[in-house]
Amino acid sequence: MMIKELRFRISFLTVISVVALFALAACAPIAPPPATAPPATAPPATAPPATPGSPPAPGVTPGVGERYSIGTINVADIWVDPVSGSDTNSGATRTQALRSVGEAWRRVPASVVLTQGYRIQLVAGEYPESSLVNYWENRWGTATNPIILNAVDGPHTAVFRSDMNVFNTRYLYVIGVDILPNRDAFHCEQCSYILLRQMELSGGARSAHETIKVNQSNHVYIEDSNIHGADDNSIDFVAVQYGHIRGNRIHDAQDWCVYTKGGSAYISVSENEIFNCGTGGFTSGQGTGFEFMTSPWLHYEAYGISVTNNIIHDTEGAGLGVNGGYNILMAYNTLYRVGSRSHAVEFVHGGRGCDGDTATCAAHQSAGGWGGTGAEGQFIPSKHIYFFNNIVYNPIGFQSRWSHFSVHGPLTPPSGSNVANPARADEDLRIAGNIIYNGPADLDLGLEDGCDAANPTCNATQIRADNAINTILPQLVNPAGGDYSPVAGGNVATRASVAIPSFSWSDAPSVPAVPGGSTNNAVGRNRSGAVRSGWGWPGAY
Repeated sequence: MMIKELRFRISFLTVISVVALFALAACAPIAPPPATAPPATAPPATAPPATPGSPPAPGVTPGVGERYSIGTINVADIWVDPVSGSDTNSGATRTQALRSVGEAWRRVPASVVLTQGYRIQLVAGEYPESSLVNYWENRWGTATNPIILNAVDGPHTAVFRSDMNVFNTRYLYVIGVDILPNRDAFHCEQCSYILLRQMELSGGARSAHETIKVNQSNHVYIEDSNIHGADDNSIDFVAVQYGHIRGNRIHDAQDWCVYTKGGSAYISVSENEIFNCGTGGFTSGQGTGFEFMTSPWLHYEAYGISVTNNIIHDTEGAGLGVNGGYNILMAYNTLYRVGSRSHAVEFVHGGRGCDGDTATCAAHQSAGGWGGTGAEGQFIPSKHIYFFNNIVYNPIGFQSRWSHFSVHGPLTPPSGSNVANPARADEDLRIAGNIIYNGPADLDLGLEDGCDAANPTCNATQIRADNAINTILPQLVNPAGGDYSPVAGGNVATRASVAIPSFSWSDAPSVPAVPGGSTNNAVGRNRSGAVRSGWGWPGAY
């Protein structure tokens, strides 16, 4: 199925309340990875700051366990107290706190590149919709002059009761503030360097469409947060390049819990717990309206996505999947009770269509992008997909309904789409080193027309030889109770993983040319931070 993307343009005719939250982990500011220098003079107020043309090399994405780093910053504090503050105060100290977040935001200069940053210190309490901001837009911080929304009394002490809708904003850090509007919680479009840390973002009882939605943005970091409650997705990235989703609990979404699609690239998805998902747990790629993609990432649905050390459990659809990806690593994850209505893991084509803006779709097509101006279809291929050293464990009495995998066979893409014929979902697909325990001994592999006998990297004989399929009942401490670590000396902890080959970017699309990403597929630490000995054993721990 293809999910059509709606671009949330900021319009003064729309009434959407926005919330910002922020709590600094150590109160000391932090400095993100280097950014392209902002323009010497501010662009016109109607134009966003230019997206970095030559972003930092994706190979420098922080490693296992690391968090986005805020270094030395230059900020002035603006205090807000929802109970005893007054918007006629200076806001310079706790005793001179403002009452509304909206007034604090108005004191941050708009549509200019900041030469001084601002830290909005949010005193503990609830911030009603009337205290907040309709549109968080046109604020252009820098690495040394960011805009910070900080729950000054500690994580989860400041609570926003409305959503946060951000547009055309750079270097916005939200730490420790909970956004609990019982609808979509956080949306960001055309943003750069966004940090969400130590937050709870809730759409309520699946009342949100997307709890977090980010589109046409870069350098987005989501860390150590509890994100849940959507009738569609808990996290939805469309055309997002560079960043990570790390150390979060992401759950209770009716569709996919998380996906990165629409030309998203160079993103690490690590150390999360993803659970109670409908269509799927995490998917790299999916399906996108062609007009919502950004150049040069106009071909695959996803590039250079690394999915490691995650716990994924209780999904109706596939726990993990790739739908139209290039250089995708899925390694050292533990999946438990996945695929109850379908299959455990999927490697299928991605979708592409034009959702009405035919001029932009035609321009993308003329530039060499994959797609057209017509109706949607599922024809985006995948290439270099590595599924290594994972555990897929469906305990006795639970199984994926139809098969272990779903692998699409080759198909003919639409004429004029710029996609090579045939479009394959299994080109250099590699599945090795995994422990899979799922259903009866004769449960179908689910290769369909993919991974045929002539495929040198993926075929039924190779998959059965290179993986332990229904031959090892994984000895984990207490997965039903939430402890997915292996029993010391058990059959997981004594099972050797296999070496993961490096990626090459030499055959990445060249019209338009995409930047190369990381080539190193080593995952040196496990979910708990312990150093792996050699390639370690399968699973997140």
